[in-house]
Amino acid sequence: MTDCTENIVAAVRQAGDNNSPLYISAGGSKRDLAGRACSARPLDVSGHRGIVDYQPAELVVTARAATPVVEVVEILAQQQQMLAFEPPLFDGKATLGGTLACNLSGPARPWSGSIRDMVLGVQLINGKADVLNFGGRVMKNVAGYDVSRLQAGALGTLGIISEISLKVMPQPEHSITLVYEMSAAQALATMQQRATESRPLNAAFWAAGQLYLRVAGAASAVSHTAILWGGEQHPAAATLWAQLREMSLPFFAGDAPLWRLSLGSTTPLATHAGDTLIDWGGAQRWLRGEQDLAALQTSAAGGHASLFRGGDRNGELRAQPGRAEQRLQQRLKHSFDPLGIINPGRLYSWL
Repeated sequence: MTDCTENIVAAVRQAGDNNSPLYISAGGSKRDLAGRACSARPLDVSGHRGIVDYQPAELVVTARAATPVVEVVEILAQQQQMLAFEPPLFDGKATLGGTLACNLSGPARPWSGSIRDMVLGVQLINGKADVLNFGGRVMKNVAGYDVSRLQAGALGTLGIISEISLKVMPQPEHSITLVYEMSAAQALATMQQRATESRPLNAAFWAAGQLYLRVAGAASAVSHTAILWGGEQHPAAATLWAQLREMSLPFFAGDAPLWRLSLGSTTPLATHAGDTLIDWGGAQRWLRGEQDLAALQTSAAGGHASLFRGGDRNGELRAQPGRAEQRLQQRLKHSFDPLGIINPGRLYSWL
């Protein structure tokens, strides 16, 4: 355990004095994911790590932001608890702060919640080198904003996340995965139907002609659901879901651009060139290959399209928000980072 708060504060203060922007880096697992390229000078905060407090009876863990996610997962497992949003570990390099900044959640997200839903509080070092505490054990949020959850998906543009308090959950008693051969359209309809039933479904995805449904919870409920739903039981389910979570399935291999669509689970399938993987019961859809961002955004039908990995990382990677939302985001950025020195341009070129 190492508390590097003073060193980080000093580095931010010096960067402000010299008008020298910083790119915040810890595990480095997401440098080329989710966000735009950032040419600012790297500030390595990887030493700021360690579990600060863990109360199994209260289902709360607090850790410094550069703590590897795998360390948190292992400690929770000793108490038969888990991070319900199933974050990717990325070969042990993923950190808690980076996971929150990129708002990354795994297969169970529609049923168990996202990391944003589990955040109770954060400590943040803003662009003025102030150490601020929000939510959780420390203080109530002000000005109408839930500042702790505001960090989810901000890609570090609002400040350096220093410490995070998260809600954790008990591990399920039993889990099985059912497999079916069917088309994408059939799979989408099946996922929509199964999601309406009072059964312990907690993950569903389709790829390469096969639908996978994970059922987890009380052993009796899981077994009964398997009988009702049929299908073949997957012999290596834990490995399968880990590969989906870590983006190591064959679908994700190669250098072709990887696009992410976040939309309503009932949104009809659109015709796109390239391979498709449907996750989150239909609410998250991955595409491979060259695509047009504007066309994808239109097909998202009110959802969001973004270039998650590969492609031109210097251009805009997600559809532009409306003018009112742009002004709001710029005001928030100015409030937390008035000099614009922390992860400039990482989310949008104008932020």
